[in-house]
Amino acid sequence: MSSTITEIEFSVLKAPNETRPHWVSLFKVPSANELLVRIRTSDGIEGFGLATSYTDITPLVNVVKSGIADEIMGMDALAPEQVYQKLFGLTSTRMATERGWSREALIRISSAVDIACWDIVGKSANLPLYRLFGGFRSKVPCYVTCAYYRDGKDNVELRDEIEMLVGQGHRGFKGKVGGLSLAEDIVRMEIVRDVIGPDRDLMIDVNRAWDLKTAIEGARLLAPLNPVWLEEPVRWVDDRRELKLLSQQTSIPLSGGESEITSYGCRAMIEEQAIQILQFDCTMFGGFTEGRKLAALCELNHVDVAPHHDCFIHAPLVASSPAGRIVESFTDPERDPLQAELYENPPHIADGWLTLNEAPGLGLTLSEAAVEKFGTRIN
Repeated sequence: MSSTITEIEFSVLKAPNETRPHWVSLFKVPSANELLVRIRTSDGIEGFGLATSYTDITPLVNVVKSGIADEIMGMDALAPEQVYQKLFGLTSTRMATERGWSREALIRISSAVDIACWDIVGKSANLPLYRLFGGFRSKVPCYVTCAYYRDGKDNVELRDEIEMLVGQGHRGFKGKVGGLSLAEDIVRMEIVRDVIGPDRDLMIDVNRAWDLKTAIEGARLLAPLNPVWLEEPVRWVDDRRELKLLSQQTSIPLSGGESEITSYGCRAMIEEQAIQILQFDCTMFGGFTEGRKLAALCELNHVDVAPHHDCFIHAPLVASSPAGRIVESFTDPERDPLQAELYENPPHIADGWLTLNEAPGLGLTLSEAAVEKFGTRIN
């Protein structure tokens, strides 16, 4: 049985620039900056995948315009391992160098194509991917990311924001730190804890802003707030070693992985015994083909899986594995309009849980109105 790829469509999904952008410690977060890949097969099945980019998406567009589809056309969508290995393998070829295809761009595109192929696999089998991947459970815990920095945002506005999210019924909240002094950020997180109360979960994300000494002091000062985890607390330069050193100085579990560019980097973090929670992103590297391997590796090494970004894409993987812990959501449409509008049938989120759809594949139906609103087709 095969399902030959006969058509591939690429689009960029972008939202208008915000008048008050959301910042983490070191960079501005785009409200939407995604590559949408739609694949159609000889037996009439369509699947889609997404690649997330926090930097300029032009390098991905250039790869599309210069012929990446020719490397995919005619392949078997029911063999995602083959498709992924071919595209990932291009990162080590002369052709990629000659065409100006950067490694990061190829890895992003291979991820979106891989997710689309798995969507087709699920639809061909008439099974939702979470069941095809293992079916450990049909709903997963879900938290909301919040407390971003914004121009003119004071602690009164921060309190109002968290009260709004509590009103939405969330049980887990991840706040951003690292963009102000340690003293100011501690006050901000104390406000979040005060609003959510002692019984809801608080996660804290530094986005790689602290040196090791600051991270050790920050963890000490944050400990009374009882954080569930401290995310990417140290700078990129020597993060794996510094994470391990930090873990010896704090009882707060450490998390990371979203800033890696391959699954091999995540494997190294696990081998260093640097983290207790792995936060790879299937839309940024590896797709489900590599994401499933990382989930299995986490299970065997007693590390939890809590993927970065896009709860609807990652929910099938988290639900499939005993290592799957939680997914990340963005329920403020100003921060992430795609979560609010991209799907006709978004999975239900309530009381801190996301319940997966039983429709086959990803279980998601794209809203053509949203694709037209946010999308620009790449010719």
